[in-house]
Amino acid sequence: MTIRLALAQIRPTKGNYAANLARLGEALAQIARLEPKIDLFIAPETATSGYFVEGGVRDVAVTAGTLFRDLQEQHKAAKAPALDVAVGFYEVFQNRFYNSCLYATLGGKKSGVRHVHRKVFLPTYGVFDEERFVEKGDAVRAFDTGWGGRAAILICEDAWHSLAATIAALDGAQLIIVPSAPPARGFAAEPGARLPASVVRWERIVRGLAEEHGVYVALCSLVGFEGGKGFPGGSVLVNPHGEIEVRGPLFEEAVIKADLDLDALTRARADSPLLADLQTQLPHLLKNLGKGERGKGKRAKAKFDPARDGTSKAHSAFRTPHSALAVTGKGREHEDPLHLDPELARQWLMSFLRDEVVRRRGFQKGIVGLSGGVDSSLTAFLAAEALGKGNVIGVRMPYRTSSPESLEHAKLVIDKLGIPSITVDISAAVDGYLAQVEKQEKQGEIDPGRKGNVMARERMIVLFDLSAKYRALPLGTGNKSERLLGYFTWHADDSPPVNPLGDLFKSQVWALARHVGVPEEIVSKPATADLVQGQTDEGDFGISYAKADHVLYYLISGAKPEEIVARGFTPQEVELVRKRLESTHWKRRLPTVAVMSQTAIGEFYLRPVDY
Repeated sequence: MTIRLALAQIRPTKGNYAANLARLGEALAQIARLEPKIDLFIAPETATSGYFVEGGVRDVAVTAGTLFRDLQEQHKAAKAPALDVAVGFYEVFQNRFYNSCLYATLGGKKSGVRHVHRKVFLPTYGVFDEERFVEKGDAVRAFDTGWGGRAAILICEDAWHSLAATIAALDGAQLIIVPSAPPARGFAAEPGARLPASVVRWERIVRGLAEEHGVYVALCSLVGFEGGKGFPGGSVLVNPHGEIEVRGPLFEEAVIKADLDLDALTRARADSPLLADLQTQLPHLLKNLGKGERGKGKRAKAKFDPARDGTSKAHSAFRTPHSALAVTGKGREHEDPLHLDPELARQWLMSFLRDEVVRRRGFQKGIVGLSGGVDSSLTAFLAAEALGKGNVIGVRMPYRTSSPESLEHAKLVIDKLGIPSITVDISAAVDGYLAQVEKQEKQGEIDPGRKGNVMARERMIVLFDLSAKYRALPLGTGNKSERLLGYFTWHADDSPPVNPLGDLFKSQVWALARHVGVPEEIVSKPATADLVQGQTDEGDFGISYAKADHVLYYLISGAKPEEIVARGFTPQEVELVRKRLESTHWKRRLPTVAVMSQTAIGEFYLRPVDY
């Protein structure tokens, strides 16, 4: 028996239930034209709203009955044949909010809601905060479907707990549906994988679930960006042998067709009867659960009985070994922790720019301040490919002491990309302001740090004014190293609302810049803010980016200074970076506001900024 399903990895319009429902209707209309007909249509977790809606859950949550009715209308309008659907949504049920998935049959005599799964395991760590906004479900069950078999649903983290899949399989599930919305993180270490590390890990999990329980697993993942967090798609169908049968594209909407051969379950379970073994042994395992010795707070001394052990003291192989045993342990990692897959990074950041600039914020154009350095050059290259070269404006903003090379290199980028450009000399504006506030001093005596900050903030005035004039969204160019070291002017370099490079260390920026074709004379020259003549970043830091990036990585990963020193860095290098990191936290936060109410913005009133 063959079941045909469609995995619809869609990009929801965040917070817009009506628009997302219409998108699901479009997908239903698309599959209505497919032959042979589709038996099951699966959409991702929170497909009707987007995932990171935080306090907006109460605005987008609907009852299962409401969603079923609305899907029925979309199904009817699409003129689709009768089929089953599984759609992730935020649900309101008995005056509580849940992260749920509706399973229903649309059309035909069997039309109706068959099951609602409410997510049991709510991630509340890292970038996740689900327990603050929704309640936990309390059950995993298999259910009868419209296509004649049995299925179960596990939403995202539910699938990370293998016991949940075991319960579903023991309850008769032949297919486990996993609607998911996992943000992409990291780069896969496997050569040639070209997948985010998080996607590789997800595939490993669902393949294990399928093989262990002899079931099909359909993982359907969200795509798009929400607040900079990118959902990669990459949906998969895994067969009962743990093999991936189909895989969706990365960062793109798609409907992925796949077939389920239910006879394959029989063959897989015969080849590897793990589930049958578990069914036999489970009553015994449960009967003895918790009946072992618990002790009284102190570890009891074990009594060794050679007779029962099957060996004797005199003939112990470990007392009279025939050969030495090799002693092994974990050594230093050989993989560079800052390893970057540049082609995957390029695809990732281009999808980010398209989503954030065009889809999320409604701009057609981007505007970039071009300094002639590698960061702004890379941003321009990415933006030109993502938005089109005619939709990226490069702005040169020299001061009278700026290096002529900076202007030349910025022009080199403009010419190579073929983007429109503007040059605005900020000398008069900066000098005029400083002359006003320093009437008693000669301008040459003004503190270089202050003057540099004025120059940086003046450039942001120019950039945002030109943004309003040309309706082009300002794009940030600051990298992760600068942000962590506090090497930027507060409310200046960090002001643009969209920044593709902010989670890339400087060494990663160099690697990606070479990959996308930034001219080598820009990539290989010493990095400089060009605010003071002769200034370089590494000269200001007192340490190279190559070392600083790795020390920063280990520090923010939780390593202790002495552990970092053991990796080949000097105590002085580690302490230098640590002090800069610790002393600049304030620059990476919004202004501190005195909390005086139950509706304080960002504390109690939590609404994402991106919809």
